[in-house]
Amino acid sequence: MTLTPALVRDYDAQAADRATTDTATFGLGCFWGPDARFGAVDGVVRTRVGYAGGTKLDPSYHSLGDHTEVLQVDFDPDAVTYRDLLEAVFRQHDPQTQPAKPQYQNVVFASTDTRRAAVETVLSAVGETAESVETRIEQLSRFYPAEDYHQKYRLRSKSSFLSVFEEAGYDAEGIRDSPIAAKLNGYVAGHAVDVDTDRPASDRHVSE
Repeated sequence: MTLTPALVRDYDAQAADRATTDTATFGLGCFWGPDARFGAVDGVVRTRVGYAGGTKLDPSYHSLGDHTEVLQVDFDPDAVTYRDLLEAVFRQHDPQTQPAKPQYQNVVFASTDTRRAAVETVLSAVGETAESVETRIEQLSRFYPAEDYHQKYRLRSKSSFLSVFEEAGYDAEGIRDSPIAAKLNGYVAGHAVDVDTDRPASDRHVSE
């Protein structure tokens, strides 16, 4: 499968819309890596990186205040559950350690009783509780999207792919919110992805 403007537009047009997806927000250090890893997960539809957890209004990368770099994902709950995502989050960091700098701390934003219970269930499976780990478990007050150059950071390093989005008429916001951009961002970072809607899942791949 060769990436073309038509494929980009068609894939995104067929993706689940926001009315049928749920949203989850996590902090796992520098947000470039988690953006790529979770974008490649089956059932994750869209990703965006940003800042949350602090008190400073309108933070930016160079004026972050007490905020943390975070990843926000839109996911199809029929394909991947919030608990599945939590299990991936806790596999990807040591919940018993925490960076001193708030910018790169580990945090799970669980803003409902149901999600808090899911956190407790995942932690209890490994003999922990929300109180026994260093990972911050908090409610999300506000998410601030990061600057355009942080969105789909790995994809932006692949000019041959990025040019296809430009040919398809995508601006920076369009790339940030594109379902296929989330998958390709993971692919460029070395993760297995499945984006070819015209082939069986076992035979799907990406090529330049």
